[in-house]
Amino acid sequence: MAEEPISARLHKRIHRDFPDPEAAKGIEGALRVLATELERSQESPERLLTAALVIADGDVTRFRSAIRLARTDWRDLLVAGGLAHADWPQVLDEELSSR
Repeated sequence: MAEEPISARLHKRIHRDFPDPEAAKGIEGALRVLATELERSQESPERLLTAALVIADGDVTRFRSAIRLARTDWRDLLVAGGLAHADWPQVLDEELSSR
C-alpha cells in the first residue's frame, strides 16, 4: 500500500468514537491491516474503513465483528455500514464530518 489508508478525517472519527488512546491506536492498526487485505477490491480505503467504524459505533466488540465481516465479503461490510449505494460519497462525508 503506497499511501496512508487513514485520512485525517477518518483519524478524527476514530479518536471521537474511541477516546481511549490505546484503544484508538489498536483500531488504527487493525484498520491499516484491513486496508492492505482489501486492496484487491479496488474500492476507496476510506469508504471501506469508515463502514467498519460505522458498524462499530464506538464498541470494540462490534468493531471486531465488522473486521470479520469485511474479511468474509467487503461488499457486505459496505451494505452493513450504509455505504453501498450510489449516494455513498455523501454518506461518507456525513459520517466523517466534525459534528
